[in-house]
Amino acid sequence: MKILVVGGGGREHALAWKFAQSPLTSEVLVAPGNAGTAREPKTRNVPIATDDLEGLLELAKSERVELTVVGPEQPLAAGLVDYFEEAGLKCFGPRAAEARLESSKTFTKEFLKRHDIPTATYGSFDDLDAAMAYVRSQPLPVVIKADGLAAGKGVVIAETLPEAEDTLRNILERNAFGDAGSKVVVEEFLRGEEASFIAMVDDTRIIPLASSQDHKTRDEGDRGPNTGGMGAYTPAPVMTQRVHEQVMREIMLPTVAGMHADGMAYRGFLYAGLMIDAQTGAKVLEFNCRFGDPETQPVLARLRSDLVELCLSTFDGSLETVEVDWDPRVALGVVMASGGYPGSYNKGAKITGLEDIFDEDTKIFHAGTKLDSEDIVTSGGRVLCVVSLDKNVSDAANRAYTTVGKISWEGAFYRGDIGYRAIERECAGDDV
Repeated sequence: MKILVVGGGGREHALAWKFAQSPLTSEVLVAPGNAGTAREPKTRNVPIATDDLEGLLELAKSERVELTVVGPEQPLAAGLVDYFEEAGLKCFGPRAAEARLESSKTFTKEFLKRHDIPTATYGSFDDLDAAMAYVRSQPLPVVIKADGLAAGKGVVIAETLPEAEDTLRNILERNAFGDAGSKVVVEEFLRGEEASFIAMVDDTRIIPLASSQDHKTRDEGDRGPNTGGMGAYTPAPVMTQRVHEQVMREIMLPTVAGMHADGMAYRGFLYAGLMIDAQTGAKVLEFNCRFGDPETQPVLARLRSDLVELCLSTFDGSLETVEVDWDPRVALGVVMASGGYPGSYNKGAKITGLEDIFDEDTKIFHAGTKLDSEDIVTSGGRVLCVVSLDKNVSDAANRAYTTVGKISWEGAFYRGDIGYRAIERECAGDDV
């Protein structure tokens, strides 16, 4: 069967790579793809943009695609799945109504409150004066989020009142995030350790995937501006069996049941970004309606089960009967980015060193890359994600950074501390 993967980042490279391994797959089309997907076996790039819904549907029809999987959030919010379903085609992902769990922070907070799912206290505002008054009544720091999709950059942790007020003006008055910032959500600041909990969902059926933890800020020590993610690892030691059971019982199962009760049958990946505190347990920071990036890359590096079978099982009601098998080792991914990211950055820099990588336990996933004649050059902010497997987090990190050190381009940068919390646990001998 032919499979279509919509998107061109590191997540989509990992999905295409894993789909191509299935004996059910004859070819994987990636629209638009990148230099990495262009060179994968059984994989072909097609130059159709992710927002060209008509073009994607025509591609699926003309190529007789039997399964489409949507990587990024924008086409989900725009209703690509609705469009495909109306044409009678299988498209794995939530419809636009369900995708509001990601595309509208206000929708999500109201949903969580309505279904008594643990999250931070909040206020939602489209009026600057009302937002200012609310912030002045709250303890600092506060978290200010643009309501809509802002490519992982619409969240500010304001430590001081002047910073909070300037952030609100920047979003609501100066339109820093365009339509995505026509409304803001102001939340209490939750303390603890973040983790990602990703599951596959078919209406009322749900199976959890491997836990993971990413690093969203640009600089080491989890400082600096928010990015789409500078690295990730799996499993996440903070996700103990006790926490896992609480997340399923109090967050994931009630979310799936709540969507069903509200008349929205959810199908697709469901990603809960969580804050985990030893005393109060896990609370929802955000929902994503697709696989995370860069979590997808290390998670799929550990997946031994057939991803095609898993996706197809969500269409025939057999999701909960499918066994999911994982490599017991740790997988850790380091994102290599263009200088200036998440702000402005240059494109077109030639990447060297890729041809020198021969480690069978390391995989390089491309994101912001393209082919320029025989060269691979940069074309985005996050350029590569180097993923390595090893027996523990320390060894996986050492293996990944050894490979990172062989790759270069003008302006390349990366964090040197991916996985540091888990490594500290290992060094302390913590039983997690």
